[in-house]
Amino acid sequence: MDLSPGMLSPSSAPAALFAALILLSAAGCGAPADSARSSGDSAGSTGAVFPPTNRPDVRGVSGAVSAGHPLAAAAGHEVLRRGGNAMDAAIAMAGVLAVVRPHMNGVGGDAFALYYEAATGQVHALNGSGRAGALATPDLFAERGIEQVPGNGPLSVSVPGAVAAWVDALDRFGTMPRGELLAPAIGYARDGFPVSTRLASDIVSSSGALNDHARALYLPGGDPPPPGSLLRNPALAATLETIARDGKAGFYQGTVADRLTAFIEAEGGYLRAPDLAAHTTTWVEPLRGGYEGYTMLVLPPNTQGIAQLQLFEMARAFDLKAMGPGSTAYLHALIEMKKLAFADRDQWAADPDFTDIPLDDLLDPVYLARRAALVDPNAAAEEREPGVQAQTDDSGDTVYLTAVDQWGNAVSWIQSLFAGFGSGLLEPETGVVLHNRGALFNLESGHPNIIAPGKRPYHTLTPMMALAADGTFAFTLGTPGGDSQPQSLLQIVNNLVHFGMTPQAAIEAPRFRSYNGLRVAFEDRFPASVLDELMKLGHEVDVVHGWTATFGGAQMILRDRDGTLTAASDPRREAYAIAW
Repeated sequence: MDLSPGMLSPSSAPAALFAALILLSAAGCGAPADSARSSGDSAGSTGAVFPPTNRPDVRGVSGAVSAGHPLAAAAGHEVLRRGGNAMDAAIAMAGVLAVVRPHMNGVGGDAFALYYEAATGQVHALNGSGRAGALATPDLFAERGIEQVPGNGPLSVSVPGAVAAWVDALDRFGTMPRGELLAPAIGYARDGFPVSTRLASDIVSSSGALNDHARALYLPGGDPPPPGSLLRNPALAATLETIARDGKAGFYQGTVADRLTAFIEAEGGYLRAPDLAAHTTTWVEPLRGGYEGYTMLVLPPNTQGIAQLQLFEMARAFDLKAMGPGSTAYLHALIEMKKLAFADRDQWAADPDFTDIPLDDLLDPVYLARRAALVDPNAAAEEREPGVQAQTDDSGDTVYLTAVDQWGNAVSWIQSLFAGFGSGLLEPETGVVLHNRGALFNLESGHPNIIAPGKRPYHTLTPMMALAADGTFAFTLGTPGGDSQPQSLLQIVNNLVHFGMTPQAAIEAPRFRSYNGLRVAFEDRFPASVLDELMKLGHEVDVVHGWTATFGGAQMILRDRDGTLTAASDPRREAYAIAW
């Protein structure tokens, strides 16, 4: 195994510089969360040296966006410059991402969001996940001799909720016409958008389950469209035009719905037209937890947001700042906390309409302090049992976007097909790739996440938002990455609040991803000596070279106390940030 340290960025700064930051932070030199932060190879107000970044922090005073593709960020920026608000910008970006990152998200997927309403100081949470169809019972699978919900194909398709989420969010908080906001997405689908090297590579790596219709579009002649060529999906453009004109009825009823459900039925799935027609978005109260002077907000179940808050609460039991970023003790503590939080998550994250989830017990600080005390500083645990009486190794094909407008409204939005190209099924007349979120149901009798008609599956999607001590907006943060989402978000927030990094530096700093059991993937910018020490503690170390999507693709917008907005985007994917 090659444990040699890599470079902090492709063009600068050996890993020794990150090690130097570890030593500085361990000595108490990290900047506090509310002090000046530096993103260059220079001293901040405390004298701490920060590693250089691939990209600069992007700053502005009137508005900011960050999205999983430059064309989406550009669309959101244009909306803000034309006087639209943060929700308007978010819907424009969501539409573009549904076209230009077709393997990760789309109108055939789900969405979740948090919205900070500046006028009232309230945070609203949107659950845009779809439900299983009326025919979706364990008996349906048993009659076909199926012991586990398939990971792709027609039986993995639950109702797509993204379109309803777009329309409902815009109707409640937007200010601009739906057709105007979806126009960029329609144009890119109809006229084409330039294929990036990254997209061409992603299409190849995500193409294993594609049906013939999808292969004809995304792998013509057996190869992906060459970088720089234009990729068009005119059938999807027509579907988006119908949505722009007719709203939810344009997708969940009428011709589009009839085509999708006839296709799914012919393929052997359980969705029918009444299942789509019955779909509704759910507005819920966000879950809240405290961390280092901030109020952290996430979505409640059926998402894994409970694991995120558990991680923040358990982290309070450790002096992470003294340990230093990237130290053996720091990484070991976070990895072991993750196993405890995920054990509870896998037991309890399900649709609360079908399961009495003990949220108060799961988020109780006394309970979580006891859980944190289970971390053995000298040994890695192979597995943990839930503390309150799994399907977790997913590819995390998701996009995240965020916007803050001139009035102070903020959106944290995430949408996904789940696996690469979701179910692998593209319906040719609509151009829609259907997600496979239904694959996260199980068939275990008595389990909270067992499949049932009208039930929403467990979801990895977990957008986040933080409020300052006075209740005003502080920052948005989110990332693709399936199981890595709570892990990445904890690491990024720690970089920000404990180690004084800027948003861009916090996102670019090397990350780990813990899998089931003892396996942990580390970016190659961690010092080899630290990885050797982690192996001695029992961790199975897997070094991943380069800037890869394994560790997500985070975006952040932070509002300083003087009102300055700082936007950041992750070079691990195609993300881009713009501020003005």
